Amino acid sequence: MTTAESSRTLAHPERDRIRLEEVLHALADPMRLRVVCALDAGDTEQSCTELQLPVTKSTSTHHFRVLRESGVIRQTYRGTAKLNALRREDLDLLFPGLLDSVLAGAARRGDGG
Repeated sequence: MTTAESSRTLAHPERDRIRLEEVLHALADPMRLRVVCALDAGDTEQSCTELQLPVTKSTSTHHFRVLRESGVIRQTYRGTAKLNALRREDLDLLFPGLLDSVLAGAARRGDGG
């Protein structure tokens, strides 16, 4: 791997290092919950620009980083785009029913964006 490639690789926790308290913290914020709802509703990975949040770019970057570092999403570079995908399989295995409950609650309250 070249230096350029390694600088575009983002750190993600391995499945067994994802912690419930970090996932709950990530999901507790309305902007991050909005991202999770949008990713769940989509069929494919979505770029950060597709998942526009009504916040500054630096704040948006912070929200995506919290989601990635907590293990809720996986981010990968494809060309110049940073693509986001929900780590549903990992979350469902570790915390059965949690994601579905959170998403259902967000839908009932209209928090999904």
